[in-house]
Parts: sequence; C-alpha cells; structure tokens
Amino acid sequence: MTIKEGYDLLGRNYEEVLYRLRNEERIAKYAIKFLDDTSFATLKDALSTGDIETAFRAAHTLKGVCQNLSFTKLYESSNAITEELRTLENKDVSEYLSRVEEDYNRVISAIRQMKEESGPLA
Repeated sequence: MTIKEGYDLLGRNYEEVLYRLRNEERIAKYAIKFLDDTSFATLKDALSTGDIETAFRAAHTLKGVCQNLSFTKLYESSNAITEELRTLENKDVSEYLSRVEEDYNRVISAIRQMKEESGPLA
C-alpha cells in the first residue's frame, strides 16, 4: 500500500499533507514516527490517575501532530477532548477518550499496514 492509498483508506486528504510536507518520503518519515509518539498513551495514563494538566498537554500535543499529518478524524477527536480538558477541571471525558482511541487505533493500523506492505518507508 502506498502512502497515498493509506491516506485514502483513512479518508484523509493526501494532497493537503503533500502540500504541507512537500514529498512522499517526508510524509512516510513522519507517519512512521507517529507510531512512536507517546501523546496518546500519556493522555490515557494521565486521565486514569486524574492528572488533568498532563492529560490536557498530551491531548493538545496529539492534536497538533495530527493536524500537521492531516490525520483529520484523529485531529478532530483530539481537539474535542483538548477543549474539554482546557479548563483543567476534573470531569468525565470518557466519551471523548473513546472517540480518540477509536480514531487513534484506525490511524495506527493504517500506518502499520502501509509499513508492512511497502517495506521500510523511512
């Protein structure tokens, strides 16, 4: 699967990310690096311990990375939880987290599939 096919599978705008990052090698490099990003894990861990400030920072970081890589659905769900956490009040964000987790898993799965089918991309 090519990078473009992977973005198409996710329903993402490949041309948008290509415009931003300028070439497919760079897109592949940063998509593969996303597999190592700890923002999602940090978000989940922080929420499980009630550390709202860390959860907010992790959600905000995840949102920014997804925006840069044009992972639109994950950007949207991480933006929603970021806004819920912005007040730094301890409230139930489990519905938001479920949506982020679903979108995150979809992105990770697509990146892994692209990586497996294309060999080393970065």
